[in-house]
Amino acid sequence: MEKSRFTEEQVVLSRVRPCPKSVASWASKTPSFTPGEKKYGGISLSKLKQMRQLEEENLRLKKLVADLSLDKAMLQDLLAKKCRSCRAGSDR
Repeated sequence: MEKSRFTEEQVVLSRVRPCPKSVASWASKTPSFTPGEKKYGGISLSKLKQMRQLEEENLRLKKLVADLSLDKAMLQDLLAKKCRSCRAGSDR
């Protein structure tokens, strides 16, 4: 996906600013949505900041879960190898 040259705050604030009458009359006749309007339709700036914080926290937690899952898999493999060597030693 192409990175926008505008920040999310700029997109939200651009929807709040009034436009001249000439543009408003033309724009009301032609319904078109930019990608920013589709994504940030009626979001206030405070909600946008809160959403970004939640996304960052979600990403951090996903990384944490991935690390813990990897640690668990490594410990299970180590335990399985250790048990196999114990069984092999007791069969003698």
